[in-house]
Amino acid sequence: MELEGDLRYVALGDSHTEGVGDGDDETGLRGWADRLADRLAATGARVEYANLAVRGRLARQVREEQLAPALEMRPDVATVFAGVNDVIRSGYDAGAVVGHMEAMFAELTASGARVATLTFPDIARIAPLTKPLLPRVLDFNERLRAAAGRHGVVVADVAAHEVSTDRRLWATDRLHCTPLGHDRIAGALASALTLPGADGSWADALPRMPERSALLAVAEEVRWLGTFLGPWILRRLRGRSSGDGRVAKRPALLPVEPV
Repeated sequence: MELEGDLRYVALGDSHTEGVGDGDDETGLRGWADRLADRLAATGARVEYANLAVRGRLARQVREEQLAPALEMRPDVATVFAGVNDVIRSGYDAGAVVGHMEAMFAELTASGARVATLTFPDIARIAPLTKPLLPRVLDFNERLRAAAGRHGVVVADVAAHEVSTDRRLWATDRLHCTPLGHDRIAGALASALTLPGADGSWADALPRMPERSALLAVAEEVRWLGTFLGPWILRRLRGRSSGDGRVAKRPALLPVEPV
């Protein structure tokens, strides 16, 4: 990807793009989109960056709430990552969800933006209790790759690499990345976009960890069930979302200072 002069980067999505897991709401969230903006600025381009993502948003909501503002900013680069919140809910409609993603791909690429997206890793290896959802994830990835291919969208295919399910890349809620995970995703996107200096090192395996005992593994699943899955189910039953009342953390284009 050739980078010259001024560059506008806009990120659309949900909690993953917002940066949940990398920082907190008091100190501020960073996340892979912020890290990618830093990598764009490190090339010497004068980068302005907006992050329109809001946690809890479904693909339909990302399209309805974020696409028009993104187009108004006339981005040179845009990332679109959504669908996780759809996949894990009852009533999931793969065609409709990927249809919203493809509509965003179509409009952003038609505006002249270089668009990139991601595949989902094998969630069953991250949170074993979610194994029944794995066929949905695999099907979603295939549909996403096809939709991206129809519009010239770059796909950082993180799902194809073993490191994507290393538990050190995932926060205790098993849904969001740790700072290391966010940094690896930023590296994957930089590589997919062929940014100067980017390479495939983001996919390198981490040092081997000691094997967990079966008892410890079961205890961790029980803890996750009570601490994260249970409250998530309760919110769904109450018709609530983690994003209720929230707005984008960076709704306007602002300069990115090279690190």
